[in-house]
Amino acid sequence: MDSDRESNKAPGPMELLLMALGACTATDVVGVLKKKRQRLESLEVLCSEERAAEPPTVWTKLEIVYRLRGALDDGAVKHAIELSEEKYCSVAAMLKKTAKVTWRYEILRGEA
Repeated sequence: MDSDRESNKAPGPMELLLMALGACTATDVVGVLKKKRQRLESLEVLCSEERAAEPPTVWTKLEIVYRLRGALDDGAVKHAIELSEEKYCSVAAMLKKTAKVTWRYEILRGEA
């Protein structure tokens, strides 16, 4: 971990929290899709953010993009993400206190 944002040699505390958001929701989505008997081959979660201009520079907007690959039903993917965002992901629940959280997903077809 590094708090020097000019050298940016390692993630800082806020970046680590963003990574926690991605990890939290990813584990939820994988678990739900497994229960739905979906054949997930890979999942990539990308998180982007906007921060307040004045201290404390909390996040005001967060976007989560899910890139999934496999033999997946569109409805099952959407439901898995909704369950994570609305019920299971405690990191998202916490961050929604200061930020508007949006998400979208892409189901990639074919070889990686």
